[in-house]
Amino acid sequence: MDLNTVLDVRDARRREPWRPGDAWLGGGTYLFSEPQPHIRRLVDLSRMGWPPLSWQPDGSLDIAATCTITELSRFARTLPTTAAPLFEQCCRAFLASFKIWNMATVGGNLCNGLPAGPMVSLTAGLDGTVLLQGQDGATRRMPVTEFILGAGVKNLREGELLRSVRLPPNALDSRTAFRQASLYGLGRSGALVIGACDPADGSLAVTVSAATTRPFRFWFALPPTAAELREAIDRAVRPDEWYDDIHGLPEWRRHMALRLAEEIRRELTTEDHR
Repeated sequence: MDLNTVLDVRDARRREPWRPGDAWLGGGTYLFSEPQPHIRRLVDLSRMGWPPLSWQPDGSLDIAATCTITELSRFARTLPTTAAPLFEQCCRAFLASFKIWNMATVGGNLCNGLPAGPMVSLTAGLDGTVLLQGQDGATRRMPVTEFILGAGVKNLREGELLRSVRLPPNALDSRTAFRQASLYGLGRSGALVIGACDPADGSLAVTVSAATTRPFRFWFALPPTAAELREAIDRAVRPDEWYDDIHGLPEWRRHMALRLAEEIRRELTTEDHR
C-alpha cells in the first residue's frame, strides 16, 4: 500500500531529533498493510548493521529487533538447545508467505503488540526481556510480559526504540511444549499456549497468549496439579482480558486456553517424560 502521507524516509544511522509523525521502519509488513494517516516520516532501521542473533557470555541469546523471521527460522535449525523446536513452531504460527517471512522482523511483531503475534508468544514463553533505547541513548530492560500491556498497547515512550530481546540460558535449555488453536485450518491463532520445564530445578512455566489481550506467564516451582494450573489462570486473567474479535469469542478462547494448558501440563510433568 502506498503511504501517501509520508513525506520523507530517513536512515536511522543519521541521528536526528524525533518529531511528531515519525515512525520506525523495520520490515514494513505491517506499516504498508493499511493506511497510516498519522505518519509523516519513516526512520529506516534496515542499515543499522545489528547482528540478527548473537550469543552472550552467560549463554543468553540476543535477537535483534531487525532479525527477520527467515533469519530466526534458519538459525533455529542448528540451535544446540533443547528449546530449539519451539522457534520453528512459533515461526510457522505466522501462516505467512515467504515474502512476509523475508521482510517481517521480530521487533516489528513485538512492537505491534497484537494478541496473535507469534514472536510475542515465543519470547514471553522463553522468559524473554526487551532492551529499549530512548532518543537520548538511555536504555531500559523489562520482561516481554511487562512490555505488552494490552491488545496493541506497549510500554514504549515517545521515540523509544526496541533494540533487541534476550532469552536466558535456562529457558533455552528447557523442554518445551506448544499448542495452538484456531477457528479454521489456516486462521489466526485464537489461543497459543507454551510450556517450558526447567531441567535444572524442575520448575514449570506455562504461557498463555493469543487468547488474551496480553501474554500471561505462570511459573510454578513444583509441577502444579490440574486444579492449581486452572486456578492460577482464572485468578490472573480478568474476564475482559480474554480477547474478543472475529477470530474467537472470549468464552471459546478461555476454554481452549485452559484445555491446551492442561495438555501441556500433562506432557511436561508425566513420569514418562522425566
